[in-house]
Amino acid sequence: MTEKDFIPTHYSKRNIESVQEGKQGKTVWKSPSNIALVKYWGKRENQLPANPSISFTLDSCATVTSVTFTKLKNRSKTFAFDVLFEGESRPDFRPKIATFLNRIETYLPFLRWYNLRIETSNSFPHSSGIASSASGMSALALCLIDMENDIAPMADEEFFIKKASFLARLGSGSACRSVEGDIVHWGYHEKTKGSSDLYGIKFPYAVDDIFKEYQDTILLVDKGKKEVSSTLGHNLMHGHPFAQRRFEQAHTNLDRLHKVFSSGDLDGFVDIVESEALTLHAMMMSSRPYFILMKPNTLEIINKIWAFRKATQSKVCFTLDAGANVHVLYPKMEKQRVLEFIENDLVAHCEKGHYICDRIGYGAKKM
Repeated sequence: MTEKDFIPTHYSKRNIESVQEGKQGKTVWKSPSNIALVKYWGKRENQLPANPSISFTLDSCATVTSVTFTKLKNRSKTFAFDVLFEGESRPDFRPKIATFLNRIETYLPFLRWYNLRIETSNSFPHSSGIASSASGMSALALCLIDMENDIAPMADEEFFIKKASFLARLGSGSACRSVEGDIVHWGYHEKTKGSSDLYGIKFPYAVDDIFKEYQDTILLVDKGKKEVSSTLGHNLMHGHPFAQRRFEQAHTNLDRLHKVFSSGDLDGFVDIVESEALTLHAMMMSSRPYFILMKPNTLEIINKIWAFRKATQSKVCFTLDAGANVHVLYPKMEKQRVLEFIENDLVAHCEKGHYICDRIGYGAKKM
């Protein structure tokens, strides 16, 4: 598919104009966050990834967004919307949402004909250090696609999902992986059937049962705002001396992960996931300008996980996003002993002892 395939042809300007002034509707979606196993770092124009990635969709860490839409008499010169986060007006959210609406207007040409009241909340504390852009932008994209469906119903549910992922990507790259679950691939990869830079897809091959109930405990090392934004970090891959080799590595690790998923090879999973996490941060530390997002307690946790795994033969491992917090990944059969390990040895390195227990999830839901 191409971008042009997402420009609607099943309704026209006349359909939009014919909707009665003042007519209201409302749609509500809950969309999860996700944690990348093979990392996306570096992007091209229009939010296209420089390399493919793959992620576990999470379950508990999610955003619920509602959009109440009211038909205007005439097409507005600007986007008419209000945004509330957890019941309070957030004018600081407006620039990002306005940018998003501007990017997607070609694909949702009715947007300036409506006043939008966007209300959103997270299941996790806003200051918890969990990136909410993936869950937030995917939830908003789903609401807007659902709004389009109200104006002119789509016959194809598969297309609905693809378009939602496509639009979510234009708000935040990783958001395109939060529409579906449980394992989602984004970015063209020669050996992944149906893969595209434009949207995420459910992993299309067999997966061993051990990965279908995987656990993710998120250790909140630092709840503060990142010193360097992900957007800036992505841009620093342009001209990075190791960028091309990194992009090749991502493709190689995806090849390996296909075999790991089908065979249930936990040792292979640990090796790929931890290497990807450390490579992500190595690219940050070797960019110009260079920067470090890990904190001393991040390293303490990593070393303790390695020591625990060596002593117990556990298959627990870690991954990192572009920040200091640590995602502790482990199979469900190890849940009790890993949680004991976290309580006894790792919580001391979390800010105020805070952590979140989550698990693999199965995508967004209409509420």
